[in-house]
Amino acid sequence: MALSQDFIEQIQTLLGSEAEALLQAISGTDASVSVRRNPLKTSTTALIHLQQVPWCAEGAYLNSRLPFTFDTDFQTGRYYVQDASSMFISHALRRLVDSPVRYLDLCAAPGGKTTSALAALPEGSLVVANEIVPTRAQILRENIIKWGFPNAVVTNNRPADFARLGALFDVVAADVPCSGEGMMRKDPEAVAQWTPALVNECARRDIEIIGDAWQCLRPGGLLIYSTCTYNRLENECIVEHICNTYGAESIDLGTPADWRIALGINCNHHCYRFMQHRIEGEGLFMCILRKPLEGTQPAASAKRVKPAKKAAPAVPPQAKTWLLTPDEYAISADAMGTVTAIHHAFAPLMPVLANSLRVLHQGITLGAIKGKSLVPSHALALSTQLNAHAFASAEVTYAQAIAYMRGEAITLTDAPRGYVLLTHQGAPIGFVNNLGNRANNLYPKEWRIRSTHAPEQKPDILK
Repeated sequence: MALSQDFIEQIQTLLGSEAEALLQAISGTDASVSVRRNPLKTSTTALIHLQQVPWCAEGAYLNSRLPFTFDTDFQTGRYYVQDASSMFISHALRRLVDSPVRYLDLCAAPGGKTTSALAALPEGSLVVANEIVPTRAQILRENIIKWGFPNAVVTNNRPADFARLGALFDVVAADVPCSGEGMMRKDPEAVAQWTPALVNECARRDIEIIGDAWQCLRPGGLLIYSTCTYNRLENECIVEHICNTYGAESIDLGTPADWRIALGINCNHHCYRFMQHRIEGEGLFMCILRKPLEGTQPAASAKRVKPAKKAAPAVPPQAKTWLLTPDEYAISADAMGTVTAIHHAFAPLMPVLANSLRVLHQGITLGAIKGKSLVPSHALALSTQLNAHAFASAEVTYAQAIAYMRGEAITLTDAPRGYVLLTHQGAPIGFVNNLGNRANNLYPKEWRIRSTHAPEQKPDILK
């Protein structure tokens, strides 16, 4: 699809002599493909045979796009498919954050930057990932559960809902909705929808989002502002607004020259531009801003939770044995019988969030109480806190693993009756209830692989 003349003229005004190189890259070159491994589920040698992403230790470029849907490693959160430019948040967090924090990803779906943060933040951090659109929030929930880190919460709220919490977070990431100019190379819809009016609309909306984000950021905390677009109105102009309105200070991230990341345009602040003619990745803008220490804002405190109409059942004793370090977690059941484990460090905060937000996921969902049984959850199978020795296990073939992820029944020959943890190449992929002649499939119905065109062999990305 041809780029509009208004967009071409905007880029020419913005970049001058570099404009033609960027326009050619958008129209005439293919997008790169990159993945980022999960450091708690893979070894440091995974992906090392590939070209590395310069600013992300876990990131690497692939030679071509592969059928990720049919890779059990992808489906179980051992790696994430993410544009290399977006992995820059890993560099920012590792450079600036050296102790546990409360981290809010305000516009998080589908979850790429959130999983980057989960991997890059110091151990003991809490990550709250939010998405306003319900369908996208469910995709975010799925990706966070697959990633498997225990100290994560997924919510489905407006940014204004977080402002009511007060200065609760040490870091707030706002990868705001934008005009999408940086995605035009691989997304025809971004080309079709672009107009100067859309740019103005996005800029106005982003100022509102930042106003809400600022209220829930503690004094001295960090705001990570990013877009996937090029124009100054949604980028440098928003940064100038934040600095002028709130007294924020931008932070120098120290990017080496050979990374070929461009700096801000007509701007005195530390801004970073990723453009396709310079780097292997799509368009991205990012700036890290520190909130002044002057003044204090009270953080929200726990309000009295309304009692449930139905009493919660007692937690079965075996639930505690399902975790690697159970003494670190508060384990409880809700009125529906869902059993959840929350790290003791964050247990007091959960009522604060629940009183103001629509929480879709928190901590580790261990299972569901059904009659006298505790049915283990798929989230537990993918958690890095899973105690695999608490369950009987059965290694399955690649064909069986894909059948399982399609929701089909599995037959196990040498496994005992009851709940069995399935593994493929030694990695957990989920639970079944083995009845002997067949095994009831406990894979989440909404996550099932719908396509029937699976390759005969598993894509071998992690080596």
